[in-house]
Amino acid sequence: MKQYVLTAFDHTDTDAIQRRLDVRPLHVERVKQLKASGNFIVGGAMLNDNGDMIGSTMIVQFDSDDELEQWKQSDPYVTGGVWDKIEVRPFKVANV
Repeated sequence: MKQYVLTAFDHTDTDAIQRRLDVRPLHVERVKQLKASGNFIVGGAMLNDNGDMIGSTMIVQFDSDDELEQWKQSDPYVTGGVWDKIEVRPFKVANV
């Protein structure tokens, strides 16, 4: 499987945190499904200096770039307007 690191920054408008909180249970459920299927390695929320969630970082693995894109485009943080800028890079988890 190909591994990727995904860094996604949330929108910064006044309703952004509420959108995140509204769809967070759906996002977490989808991530649990990714973990069960072996696609999720690690991830979590990025925080600002006040401890507020401002984005997400995930390390995931998929058989192809197309599978990654299909998952990404259907994630509730994308469809719910939470993530603004999403950067995906190839990644290799160190075997230590």
